[in-house]
Amino acid sequence: MKRNRKQWLAVLFFTVLLLVGAVRCGNAAEESTSEETASTEQSVASVEDIPGKRVGVQLGTTGDIYVSDYEKDGSGTVVERYNKGADAIQALKQGKIDCVIIDEQPALKFVEQNSGIKVLEEEFTLEEYAFVVAKGNDALLEQVNTAIAELKADGTLEQIEKNYVGEESDIGKYPYEKKNVSRENGTLTIGTNAEFPPYESYENGEIVGIDIDIMQAICDKLGMELAVEDMAFDSIISAVSTGKVDIGAAGFTVTEERKKNVNFSDTYTTSKQVIIVQDETVSAEKNGFAQKFYDNFIKDSRYQYLVKGLGNTLIITVFALLIGVVLGFLIAIVRTGHDRNGSFAVLNAVCRLYLTIVRGTPIMIQLLIIYYVIFQSLNTGKLIVAIIAFGLNSAAYVAEIVRSGIMAVDIGQFEAGRSLGLNYRQTMSSIILPQAIKNILPALCNEFISLLKETSISGYIGLLDLTKGGDIIRSVTFEAFMPLIAVALIYLVMVMGLSKAVNLLERRLRNNER
Repeated sequence: MKRNRKQWLAVLFFTVLLLVGAVRCGNAAEESTSEETASTEQSVASVEDIPGKRVGVQLGTTGDIYVSDYEKDGSGTVVERYNKGADAIQALKQGKIDCVIIDEQPALKFVEQNSGIKVLEEEFTLEEYAFVVAKGNDALLEQVNTAIAELKADGTLEQIEKNYVGEESDIGKYPYEKKNVSRENGTLTIGTNAEFPPYESYENGEIVGIDIDIMQAICDKLGMELAVEDMAFDSIISAVSTGKVDIGAAGFTVTEERKKNVNFSDTYTTSKQVIIVQDETVSAEKNGFAQKFYDNFIKDSRYQYLVKGLGNTLIITVFALLIGVVLGFLIAIVRTGHDRNGSFAVLNAVCRLYLTIVRGTPIMIQLLIIYYVIFQSLNTGKLIVAIIAFGLNSAAYVAEIVRSGIMAVDIGQFEAGRSLGLNYRQTMSSIILPQAIKNILPALCNEFISLLKETSISGYIGLLDLTKGGDIIRSVTFEAFMPLIAVALIYLVMVMGLSKAVNLLERRLRNNER
């Protein structure tokens, strides 16, 4: 009892520490920015200053492609690649990098919502945006190009852009209205990265932006329903190529390297890459704990991202564990049967190969392979894919847990059952497995805990899990501390609750042995 009380006191202390740290780090990050900036004296003031500096980019973007050349010129340039533009901005504000290179319109949004940074007047490079279509899908490409030409001609594209990036008096005044047309031609699924305002971002739980409105207008022209899949930017081209989505719409710049893998539609807008640096002339704005809490969780009901993500996390964990337990028991029985009497030779070889592959490769790679390769041509829901991936991974570990439990039962028990006239199956089910299960229950519960935490990578296939929910909040508020701490605390509470259940189970099992 004392041990449990100490554990929960530790949790309480850690929770308070995290909350206090959120407030202190939020303010300290802003204060340290000015101190670190003073030492660099705005080290990047133009494109010519980039060589030899620490440059932040979003992974897979045009900025990443162009800045990569600086890494090879011997200037000592260090390129820091982030999964999200918002993460690069946070690193810049904290002095971890010297500048961020990103598309102009998202850059302006970042500067608008983050004090202490600014966009340099000198552009880095010009670029044109287009939509991405899989090679071989020429019919869809032609339809999209025809629709883009019509939308340009009737002024729809101009109005959509004006609604987001026009004059101050125009912004929000020209929202695109979905047309009341027949949707008899099916659904057009687009892959996007909803962390790229104003082209695509979350607002009140919905993905909105220039690209989304243009794709809705195209669907109105084609008589199709629009479906939007949010995923990591560097996963979109793979999703298009493998048929997971029909079109990639995420501010894609037309490049020769990308043309090797996908086709591009006609361009629909021109933009440029710009450089964001710290602005030492502006004092960073400091918000209190209450304001930060409101902005991250209460405003626009943003806590719903965590609630929905938590629901998916629990669904994946529970059903994956069921798959893992059932399949793991079967594998364990096959392997112990072969070890004990040499039976199931072929099945044992298959099981050994399966265990070697699954236990020898990262779960994230397995998840991506199952989603993009194995289920490439199947229209399987992401939740189902995640359950299968984590279930197959868990089965490998459960199999070894169960096998060790069976082998731990004295061989004399098995021989006694056979001497009583029981066959192999009866001996296993009536004598061996009941004892083995009792011994391995705590280990199985710990596997459940590990599985719960492993599901945090589900966002790599665009699934809204608990961690992805926190990422969405970060992409909207540009605040790193509160969402991350909230996600950490939720996982911590769940794991501590499960750990307590395991401790109670172990104590009960020990009492039964007396």
